[in-house]
Amino acid sequence: MANIEQVGQCLCGLVQYAVHEEPIHTTICHCKMCQRSTGSTYLMEPIFMRSAFTVKRGTPTVFQHVSDLSNKALNINFCSTCGTKIFQTFERFPEVVGIFGGTFDNPNWFQRTPENTRHIFVDSAVNGDVLPADFLLYKQHTSNAKTGEKLEPFKLTAHQIVK
Repeated sequence: MANIEQVGQCLCGLVQYAVHEEPIHTTICHCKMCQRSTGSTYLMEPIFMRSAFTVKRGTPTVFQHVSDLSNKALNINFCSTCGTKIFQTFERFPEVVGIFGGTFDNPNWFQRTPENTRHIFVDSAVNGDVLPADFLLYKQHTSNAKTGEKLEPFKLTAHQIVK
């Protein structure tokens, strides 16, 4: 993996972060928590190894949400001044960090392709969302919240609008 640096920040600029590697993959999450958290229909979240991520400036505030599926904590890190949600850490997946993709100074620096991007919780996708052809789609998460067993994705042969 190439050694790179990409930076991002909150709306007011008090909290700034950097990543030093390409994302492991990108998750597009359609779950209700991500809908509420973003105020949108889904969260576009590139996932990085924690070792590739640093907070360069400021100290984010943490809101801890306990998943009703896994009963594990999800820590949403945000700026206490402007309220921007910046990144998440996961009790269930302690080795990674998920970035709120729109907070990068250049949110187009990483690719979102069928090879590196997956859509999760598509059963919760809202009317009008477009589920893309050829991407891995999961009805819920990629693994069982209780057992860790990997779940089977599916693919569409044509884009599909959620109704």
